[in-house]
Amino acid sequence: MKRLFGKKKEVAPPPSLNDAASGVGTRVDALDEKIKKLDAELRGYKEKLKTTKGNSKALVQKRAMACLKKKRAYENQRDQLAGQQFNIEQAGFAIESAKDTVTTVAAMKAANTQLKKQYKEFNIDEIEDMTDDMADMMEDMNEINEAMGRTYGVPDDVDEADLEAELDLLGEELEAEELEAEAGGTPAYLQPANLPEEPSGDVGEKKEEDKDEFGLPVAPQLG
Repeated sequence: MKRLFGKKKEVAPPPSLNDAASGVGTRVDALDEKIKKLDAELRGYKEKLKTTKGNSKALVQKRAMACLKKKRAYENQRDQLAGQQFNIEQAGFAIESAKDTVTTVAAMKAANTQLKKQYKEFNIDEIEDMTDDMADMMEDMNEINEAMGRTYGVPDDVDEADLEAELDLLGEELEAEELEAEAGGTPAYLQPANLPEEPSGDVGEKKEEDKDEFGLPVAPQLG
């Protein structure tokens, strides 16, 4: 059969948008190079027109006009190709956006299915009961901590004004003692208090011992 009808020709795949944009971009760059060369040529003609006269000037002007027409033609072609390149890029952007949208929708569907499956494992009533129990336990714990941190042995009817007055008085006493210590005296809290008085000479008076010139007791002499 292949010998009679021949082998079917394989159809080449169409070019991608990237290939098309790349090809058009190459042509745009080539036209830009041509336009730059024509600009340089036009500048040369402009300089010549300043110095030439008569028939030579008319010839230079004619060549300059032909160069300018060619430049305008290249610019129109460049603008058309640039418009094509922009449209191709926009089409590629639309395709990529559509792909991203399809991927996003698929991911959201999968997430929705997973969420529904997870929510089936929860019981709202049980969760509410659990949170209520937790709140009650936290309240009981706060009461326990408050009871454990309560201070005992401190009267509740103490007036804060009296405490402040006593504290101020204590501060004044401490300042007075510091001043006395700086003056060389003995602070009041270091002075002996409530000590018994020395016995008088009438009760159990002890005879003073004889002492030598060095203050030592003198031994009694015999005979």
